[in-house]
Amino acid sequence: MKRVMFVCKKNSARSQMAEGFANQLGAGKIEVVSSGLEASHVRPEAIATMKDAGIDITHQTSNALSEFSPEDFDAVISLCGCGVNLPPEWVTRDVFEDWQLDDPAEQPDIFPQVRDQIKERVTRLIETLEAAPVG
Repeated sequence: MKRVMFVCKKNSARSQMAEGFANQLGAGKIEVVSSGLEASHVRPEAIATMKDAGIDITHQTSNALSEFSPEDFDAVISLCGCGVNLPPEWVTRDVFEDWQLDDPAEQPDIFPQVRDQIKERVTRLIETLEAAPVG
C-alpha cells in the first residue's frame, strides 16, 4: 500500500483537509499522514468546512514534518508552495507534487473553495497512485 505525506506550513488547514479526504476516498488503497514545517493546531474553520462535506477531522492532530522519516513515504504532496523549504530527501520521493493552493487561514471565506480544490486533487492523486506499480 502506498504511503502519502501531505505537508503544509503549519499543518492546520490545507494539509488537514487533504488528509481527511485521502483517508475517506483512499480507504484501503493508501495510507495517509499530514504534517507541517512546524506544528500548530487544526483550525476550527477546516473542521467546519470538512464537516459540511461529510468528513469528520476532529480527531486529527497537527504534527511537525521533523517527527517523520522520508523513507517511510512513497508520495509527498506540498499544499502551500513550501516544497522549496522542504529538506531534499522529502522532494526526491517516488512522487512529489507542490499544489500551491491559496491559504484559507488568511482568507476564511475561501475555505469551501480550497476544500473542493483539494478533494479534486486528492481524487486524482489516488487514481495515479493506484495505477503506479508498487515498488
